[in-house]
Amino acid sequence: MNYRHAYHAGNFADVVKHAVLTLILGHLRRKDAPFAVFDVHAGVGRYDLEGEAAGKTLEYVEGVRRFLAEPPPPELSDYVAALRAVNPGSDWRFYPGSPRVARHLLRPQDRLVLVELHPDDVRALRREFAGDAQVAIHQRDAYEALKGLLPPPERRGLVLIDPPFEVKDEFTRAAHGLRQALKRWPTGVYAVWYPIKDRPPVAAFHEVLKGLEAKEVLVAELLVFADDVPARLNGCGLAILNPPWQLDEALRQILPELHRRLRRRGGAVRVEWLVQPA
Repeated sequence: MNYRHAYHAGNFADVVKHAVLTLILGHLRRKDAPFAVFDVHAGVGRYDLEGEAAGKTLEYVEGVRRFLAEPPPPELSDYVAALRAVNPGSDWRFYPGSPRVARHLLRPQDRLVLVELHPDDVRALRREFAGDAQVAIHQRDAYEALKGLLPPPERRGLVLIDPPFEVKDEFTRAAHGLRQALKRWPTGVYAVWYPIKDRPPVAAFHEVLKGLEAKEVLVAELLVFADDVPARLNGCGLAILNPPWQLDEALRQILPELHRRLRRRGGAVRVEWLVQPA
């Protein structure tokens, strides 16, 4: 309950996470059938990069500002469009949280479900999406919400799990939540964001993912530092269960370009199947 993403908004991890999010949603948009998006650690809809919190860390300078220092790659046009949607002027003052990124890519037949526990963030979300009939907001625990909200009426969709990793057992909680969610909605796409500091917890999480009842599990990672300092945020990754067709090819194309723009000292890119397509 103490984590405040406003201090980290627009950092390199946000750029990676939201770039991948737009790629997944872009694949879902290729079919006319409606889909639902569940963002179960929603935070708030947008962040002020000129605000006090962002000004204390300036993490966005090494993140979204570095990304935008060069003409954006065409493969990430949806991501850039989501950035522009909250910055109608010529500057880049605001950064969209994942709820606003996802909302930008919804079609009239699609739906967004936001889950957030922090009362201040819930109030901010309700102001941000007031009157929007395509957005539902729930104040409840992320993993409890997965039990109550899945499966959706739509047969297609995405669950984004983006914990703050404040507690030591967050990998375990995420894996348990995924196991329960897959029982309720085995055909859904699931994307779990995770930090990369010390490697053993990440490797153990990957081993657990291999044993879940998902037909395919894809891992996409980007490190901006060499992962030789366990206490440092060296990079981040997303584990994507039941990924859309050819998402791996899109990630292999765009992640090296993101790494070139965002790297600080060394680092690398990884796109790998933990559970291969049949």
